[in-house]
Amino acid sequence: MTAPVRIADAATVRLLGPGDRVDVVAAGDGGAGDASVIARGALVAEVPEPIEGTAAGGALVVVSVPRATAHRLVGASALSRLAVTLC
Repeated sequence: MTAPVRIADAATVRLLGPGDRVDVVAAGDGGAGDASVIARGALVAEVPEPIEGTAAGGALVVVSVPRATAHRLVGASALSRLAVTLC
C-alpha cells in the first residue's frame, strides 16, 4: 500500500528519491529523545515536486508500506511532526 507522508523538514526530503529506504519517526511532545519509529524500512515510491511557498509546512513523500503501517502513519501525521532517517 502507498501512503503520502508529510515530513516536517522539507530540506531532508530533497535528499530522498524513489527506491530509497527510510524509517519514519514521530517526534513526541515530551522533549529531547521522546520519539518513536512508526515505519521501518519504508520504500520511497515518489517524492512529489513541492508546491511553491509550502516549505515551511514540510514536504510530501509517498512510501510503500504494509496496510497496518500505513494506518499508523496516517494517525501519527495527524498528531506529531514526522521525520525520516535513511536506511
